[in-house]
Amino acid sequence: MASRPARGAGGTDSSVVAGAGPVGRSGERATVRLRDGEPEEAPRYAPEWLRLREPADAAARAQALLAPLRVRLADLPGRTGALAVHDLGCGTGSMGRWLAPRLDGAQHWVLHDHDPYLLHFAAVASPRTAADGSGVTVETRRGDVARLTSDALAGASLVTASALLDVLTRDEVGSLADACVGAGCPALLTLSVVGRVELTPADPLDAEIAEAFDAHQRRAGLLGPDAVGVAGEAFAARGAAVRVHPSPWRLGPEQAALTEQWLRGWVGAAVEERPELTDRAERYLRDRLAACAAGGLRVVVHHSDLLALPRPTDGAS
Repeated sequence: MASRPARGAGGTDSSVVAGAGPVGRSGERATVRLRDGEPEEAPRYAPEWLRLREPADAAARAQALLAPLRVRLADLPGRTGALAVHDLGCGTGSMGRWLAPRLDGAQHWVLHDHDPYLLHFAAVASPRTAADGSGVTVETRRGDVARLTSDALAGASLVTASALLDVLTRDEVGSLADACVGAGCPALLTLSVVGRVELTPADPLDAEIAEAFDAHQRRAGLLGPDAVGVAGEAFAARGAAVRVHPSPWRLGPEQAALTEQWLRGWVGAAVEERPELTDRAERYLRDRLAACAAGGLRVVVHHSDLLALPRPTDGAS
């Protein structure tokens, strides 16, 4: 869901990240690049957006995938000591805060991101205890999460990520699958968009905005809403067992602040992709924001979570 800053509906500079609301509000800067050498103006997510979406992410993640994951982690061959969990593109660390307290046993989390500010925040705010009261420790690694290798995952028990697959290319997803399968460790990859949005009440422009947004997500070879299917095929082709489960955001009046920022990013990306929508999108966004503020708008943003279970190797921890 990454994007460079874009012009919003109506032509004003809204500094949006596609699907992620405005970047840089309250003086905060745009943040992490996924790849070395990526232009500085191509942000991923702003810290404010990550904090705003964390409760919705936590409510959406597929609890059904935890049981098979726990079974696999309990059966890892040669495991000694703490689980080694590598969180890719960790942002502010929301995945660790959600998952670590749901897994038994001592854990050591390795947080990967390109932004030192986010890494510091994630480390400071990480949980300290597992589900059974065991200790949780953390280290940070700054680097290019789009080109991970199996060497970087040596000794890993689990790879995790949130909202990452849809901002990767097909080759990068293949490299991720190679790394995880090569290390023999499972991967829990959550909250990838799938190209379905439901707004209630409906508006005639909903479908056109959604189509333009999906096209924006696929720019420059990024997978966007195709990511889960491509990733599932990539892991399966390498011998992993793959499970996919829905993980939708369900946004109502209680999530009005998140819905507002999501709307601005969603419409802004659509207009950037198809500028001919600008005039109609301005009216659309104004009406949608008014309905949101009045408590009369509900939105379901569909995502999927993917669990890949490669065959263990002797190097699995």
